[in-house]
Amino acid sequence: MSEDTFYPQAQRGLPGLLRAWLTHGRGDSERLAVLLADTARVASLGQPASNPDGETLEQWAAEGGAPLWAPKAALFLLMQMPARPVPQGPDDACAWAYCWLRMREHDSPTAALMALPEHLRQPLAWPIEAAWQDLTHQRLI
Repeated sequence: MSEDTFYPQAQRGLPGLLRAWLTHGRGDSERLAVLLADTARVASLGQPASNPDGETLEQWAAEGGAPLWAPKAALFLLMQMPARPVPQGPDDACAWAYCWLRMREHDSPTAALMALPEHLRQPLAWPIEAAWQDLTHQRLI
């Protein structure tokens, strides 16, 4: 993958993170939207001014346009689920890697990969490397 394609792929995949949250989360979209906002605040992933409603969450999952705290919070929650969800394609994998590097600081792409839950290391190996290249070229901002 060229470094010119990573960021657009990650942006296309961000709605997929929210779809995964809607699929794997427990509750209706109203409850899942509140959980996302609360998680973002508590885990220092962003400071939503207000809680989105379920319709907004569903719109973000279908059309994109979500503030970055939402997919970061979705990834945070998905990574802890016993069901062990994984990205559903290259764009989604890029979005998961993008959010992972935006959630924490890492010393190297290897360190970022090893900090992931074990079930995500293989599916995110190549996108973490691409995300790292994007980050070191100061494009991942």
